[in-house]
Formats: sequence, structure tokens, C-alpha cells
Amino acid sequence: MRKFDAIVVGSGQGGVPLAKKLAKAGWQTAIIEKRWIGGTCINDGCTPTKSMIACGAAAHIIANSAEWGITVSDYKIDLAKMVARKDKVVQSFREGSTKGMEKTEGLSIMYGEAVFSGNKTMTVSLNDGGQEEIAADHIFLNTGTLPTIPPIAGLDSVNYLTNTTILELTKLPSHLIVLGSGYVGLEFGQLFRRLGCQVTIIDKNKQLLNHEDEDVAVAVKKVMETSGVTMVSSANVQKVEQTGDVIRLQLTANGETHAITGSHLLVAVGRTPQSRSLLPEKTGLKLDERGYIPVDDKLETNVPGIYVIGDVKGGPAFTHISYNDYLVIYKNIINKDNISIKDRPIPYCMFTDPQLGRVGMTEKEAKAAGYKVKIACLDMTRVARAIETGNTEGFMKAVIDSNTDKLLGVAILGPEGGEVMSVLQMAIIGGITVTQLREMIFAHPLYSESINNLFMTLDK
Repeated sequence: MRKFDAIVVGSGQGGVPLAKKLAKAGWQTAIIEKRWIGGTCINDGCTPTKSMIACGAAAHIIANSAEWGITVSDYKIDLAKMVARKDKVVQSFREGSTKGMEKTEGLSIMYGEAVFSGNKTMTVSLNDGGQEEIAADHIFLNTGTLPTIPPIAGLDSVNYLTNTTILELTKLPSHLIVLGSGYVGLEFGQLFRRLGCQVTIIDKNKQLLNHEDEDVAVAVKKVMETSGVTMVSSANVQKVEQTGDVIRLQLTANGETHAITGSHLLVAVGRTPQSRSLLPEKTGLKLDERGYIPVDDKLETNVPGIYVIGDVKGGPAFTHISYNDYLVIYKNIINKDNISIKDRPIPYCMFTDPQLGRVGMTEKEAKAAGYKVKIACLDMTRVARAIETGNTEGFMKAVIDSNTDKLLGVAILGPEGGEVMSVLQMAIIGGITVTQLREMIFAHPLYSESINNLFMTLDK
């Protein structure tokens, strides 16, 4: 058995920097990865999808170029070339992360699958053969999640796609059916519609993005429908079957029975934590009813010395949260700080076009928490930069504490919505008042300048 000071299981966006920093701090550290360095973000998530979405945006501009006085007589979509471009970007990111770890002294990279075999002891089944038993007083789990496959009759006999396998297509679907309307479903749905595919998105809920305010959800749905995507809400899929190249879904929606046929089916109904395969019971590690690993405000589990980073602990499943988890753990353990994850801001962005940037409380959350709120809204048709660029879909919304004149949360559905949201996130953290934001000087004509106009709506 090899003994380390620390073992990091999984090389996602929190695991990689944590392993490197622990090694640089003098800890003999092992990092175990069963597939590729970089985790979901680099290999299956942010990096490849945003690379593909950029291609979709280019196609959209060309298809609508007449609006800008430019006529493009003919163009074609080369999905294989787009995928090759995406793969090149992913490879460069992956290799960069790998090389950074390989040159870190005191850090051992092990490729294989790890399971607990005893108290803070793990057995690694190596990809190149054989097993190795290792142990450490500190273990950090960064194992992430996998696509959830719902128990729908016939689904297991259908050649369905996931967020990973859809990125491998080199021939465009004639009709892509998307099961699920979260960020994955909406982003891929709009992307493939822009590439010329017929797209239908099936949502089990009555309201799209049911964790958002209703007005935001309605606006996002309008964006999708304007893109040419067919949205089916309040849907319950009973059966899926495939005959040749045709996939058929039987479902009920709003009390009526429907049958939808398409060429491809993307299953995007959620994520399942990669935890049970670790054999957590061997080290006394507890899971919740969904398989997530509960942690305290310092990211430590019920077993002292075992910590969790990223999606496998549940909660917001964003790359930037995983990275912040690493910072919290490292500063608390190495620097002896006392940092908590409680009440940290949770910014996020959905990369539809226009983007939805969100941080802080929604209106319904603020009211439920007992705040007296006032709401500022500004349609993107009233934003100078949006008008000038011809991108006027969406609106801006701010939730304000009436007693303090400070922001509680914002939703920016518009071009570069995530960037504008980030400006307002800093205002929230810095305690800047709405009055200050209304009178602040922003360069003209940036999208962020519309922050002035957003809060001027409160004067009416």
C-alpha cells in the first residue's frame, strides 16, 4: 500500500488546481482520473458546447444577414468540420491541464477507477492493468455527475443521445427531439435549430425553467419559439420506440395524447451523482436519498478528513462553483482560514442566444424570504447597444430591497447577458445602492450602460 498525504479523486475544475496546490505546499498528493483530465467542463460541457454554440451563432448571422444589408446567396453547414474545430479546442484545454499537473513535483497522476476498500483507503483499478491500494488522511472527491436516464418504457432499446454523445455527431439530424428543458436541452435545441434541424423540446413542467421567475421563463420560451423550436410543456412521456431511423415518442400533454416522431433523441432530464460506485460504505461515508454526498459549510463530509468538490455534493452544478470549492478547502486546510460556503453568491449563465445571466434572489425567493421588494425592468428594445447591433430580444430585471436600496438579485436576458450580470454581481457584493448605479458613469454605448436606464425606470 502506498501512503499519501492527500488523494484527489477526479480531475475536474476543482480537483486539478487543488491537487497542484497541495503538492506545491509539500503534500505528497495522488490524483486519480478514470477517463480524461479536465472533467465534464473541458471534455463534455462548457468547452465543447460553447465551441459548437459559436458555430451556431455564425450560421445564424449568415442566415439573417439580409437584415444588415448583406446578401449571402448560398451557404452550407459542415457539421464534421465544426466538430473537428470543437475537438481541437477541447484537446488544447485538456493537454494544457495535463501538462500542468505532470510538471508539478509531489503530484502523482493515476489513470483508473478508484473505490473505497477501507477507512480512508482506496483501491485503484488501473486503466493499463492491475490494481494499486493507496491511503491518505485527507481525501477529496471530485467525481461529478452523469446524465440521468429516466425509466421510460422502451428507452433502453432506442439509440438515444446524451450531452456527451450528441457532441460526436457528424451528420445533422433531420428532427431532433429533446427530452428535458434545462440548460443542456435549451442550448442544444437552439444550436441544432440554427444549424437547420427541426427541433422539438419536451418539458415535463408547466413553466419552463421553473426555478426562475415566471416573467423570465416566459421570455426564454419566447426566445426558443422565435428561434423556430417547438416547445411541448406539461408533458409525460409514456413510451419510446425506434423503427429503423425513426424514433417515436408517445406522451400526454395538457390532457391530450400525442405521438412525436424524429430522427434523433437527446435525453437531457438531469444528472446523477457518481458516488455509489465509490463504495462509500467501506469508509463510512453517508449519501443522501439521491446519492449526493452531504457536506458541511466547509465542504467536509460526515467522515473527518474526507471532503467533496463540485457537482457530486449536490446544489448548484456549475464549473465556477467547483473551482470556488477548491479555494475554500485549500485556504481552510493550508492557510488555516475559516471560510464558509454559506451565503456565497451563485452566479450562472445559460448560453442560449440571447444569454440568461442570473445572480442572487429571484423575485419570488425574495418575497418568500420576507423582503419588501421593488422591481426594475427594462426591455432590450430600449437598450441603445442592442438596437444598434440588431439584438433586441429579452429584458433586464432587478430585484431590490426597498429598505436598503440595494440589489437582491438580477436576471439579464439579452446579448452578453452574463457579462452585464457580472457587473451587477460586483455591485451586490460591494453593497452599491441602486441610486449609485443609476447615476454611475458607464462608457457609451456598452450593454452595461443600460444599467443606468434599468434603474431610471424606478423614477416613473
